[in-house]
Amino acid sequence: MAEAIELEIGDRTVRISNPDRVYFPARGETKLDLARYYLAVGDGIVNALRERPCMLHRFPEGVTGEKVHQKRLPRGAPDWIDTVRVDFPSGRHAYELCVTHVADVIWGVQMSTVEFHPWNSRRRHVEQPDEWRIDLDPMPEAGFDDVRRVAAVVEEVLTELGITGWPKTSGGNGLHIYVRIEPRWEFPAVRRAAWAFAREVERRLPGLVDLTWWRKDRDPATVFVDYNQNARDHTIRAAYSVRGVPEAVVSTPIAWSEIPDVDPREFTIATVPDRFARIGDLHAGMDDVAFSLEPLLEWADRDDDAREPPEPS
Repeated sequence: MAEAIELEIGDRTVRISNPDRVYFPARGETKLDLARYYLAVGDGIVNALRERPCMLHRFPEGVTGEKVHQKRLPRGAPDWIDTVRVDFPSGRHAYELCVTHVADVIWGVQMSTVEFHPWNSRRRHVEQPDEWRIDLDPMPEAGFDDVRRVAAVVEEVLTELGITGWPKTSGGNGLHIYVRIEPRWEFPAVRRAAWAFAREVERRLPGLVDLTWWRKDRDPATVFVDYNQNARDHTIRAAYSVRGVPEAVVSTPIAWSEIPDVDPREFTIATVPDRFARIGDLHAGMDDVAFSLEPLLEWADRDDDAREPPEPS
């Protein structure tokens, strides 16, 4: 292994040990390549993570090795790393990484973090999310064309509500759409609003969208609109986060107009930096307007079918 190197990032220095360790065998990208990728999209990844409790998916031997899900901040953090306290129903608590500077992300890479999974709330109001997440999750026999069809209806419903949604690829076969919301409601209400929205999408696409709770019971050729991603302590891969797979695929912000033709597999740490340099962060304006959930909560209250969403698992 090569000797450790130091990266100067503004007024901070991050030491990268084992910089030539191969993390992504498909093209041979290394730990240092991963750090350089996150530096290249620094404004974007910080915007996605800023002041949110963040769980780290660490791969100490690269993505073909053991995966460590880390909620608590790893030991040895420099004194400039911020944390945020989160409490769990068990009575236990954890201090999680709270990103405010791109050097925080690069330190996460030094700790072998590949994926960054933030909460949908921020440290000022941990129990009141400011982000509603619409997760389009295709079942095994559904293709990305099916996801495109569902995304078109999601955009249609959001437009009718006067709400702006911000799409991104998931890093897998699905799509995520984020909506900034007023941090007035706690997690159960946000999840209930997400359930009401998902049911409206299901009504407009019967046979393609399946909200059956248990995965094993769903039609394998359908798309699940996963409202449960809005439950407390549930996290998904951030915008610009790399996925822990050999191809180093990136969860990438896209425009609605790109969805009909986009191929999510083309967004990798080898391609996204050039895209970012050309067009910047497509999610940069997300904080400009925060929307109310009241219309969706009214949908939930008045729905003829009194089904409630199953309790989060």
